[in-house]
Amino acid sequence: MKNDLLLPHTDIQCPNCGTLIAGKFCQGCSQPAHLHVPSAREFIHEFIAHYVALEGKLWKSVALLLFRPGRLTRDYIEGKRVRYVEPLRLYLSFSIIFFAVFKFGGVHLGNTEPDTTPPQQVEASAAQKAGRNDATVAAAARAREQEREERRRARPKNENGDLITLDEGDDAKAEKLAASVHPALGKKVAHFFQLPEKERKAALLRALSSYSPYAIFALMPVFAALLKLLYLGSGRRYGEHLLFALHTNAFAFLALSLWLLIPDFIPLVGLGLWIWLVFYLPTAMRKVYGGGRLITALRWIVLMTMHLFCIAMAIAAAAALAVIA
Repeated sequence: MKNDLLLPHTDIQCPNCGTLIAGKFCQGCSQPAHLHVPSAREFIHEFIAHYVALEGKLWKSVALLLFRPGRLTRDYIEGKRVRYVEPLRLYLSFSIIFFAVFKFGGVHLGNTEPDTTPPQQVEASAAQKAGRNDATVAAAARAREQEREERRRARPKNENGDLITLDEGDDAKAEKLAASVHPALGKKVAHFFQLPEKERKAALLRALSSYSPYAIFALMPVFAALLKLLYLGSGRRYGEHLLFALHTNAFAFLALSLWLLIPDFIPLVGLGLWIWLVFYLPTAMRKVYGGGRLITALRWIVLMTMHLFCIAMAIAAAAALAVIA
């Protein structure tokens, strides 16, 4: 082949690590002695073989993940690892699938664009239809800006002469707090609160859609830390709790992806998935950590309460980024 790099098996250094090759493979890094630029077919085969795991790793992992809560974590802790997909790869794969389905499957948190068409687009369209010139368009834009300024001046003011936004005790305090941190930050916050309600809502929804994947990934070690607190004295290391968090969250992403893909005319399957989502975590906790049903249920309630609080904080952080962006 024209692209082949044929390396004799004696007195030739490995291009990768520099070790002398004395066979079909390098003794230092195990790279093949016969190298060539892979074809598209070989790329596809390599992807399927290593990431989809034709030998059954993926299917065994998914089967245990779906139908045997906690079993995958128990097997990994007990040293039964080669037969399954690595925990981090499993988590990342299903999280990527979920967010891809969520984004490209027509699912939205809400209308991420203002309901009203931007004035510039309206004016340009009207000008094109009516045949008006640029001067007419500019005059109309100035008149519209003057009207907005008059409405702004007509808004009520407090004793200091500052405009009252939606609530003097909330928005104004937020502006003052941001200004005390940095004047530029205060201006951004003030500008955000002066936007129409629909535009503020659209900005918040865009922020949630953009930062949710990062927030969820950042909450993974926090989830494991909560488990560590709940099982103090169990003798388990933090890594075991992180392993459990990866597996249970991978299941959540997989179940939610399936729920999003289920057609509307078979609602019972979706309902079954939600019920399984609720009971999956406490069942997995008993399988991995042991303990009675009552104490496990109490730990599960505390865990979910604290985790939901962390999610609320992450949402608040995303909202703050929408304000200062």
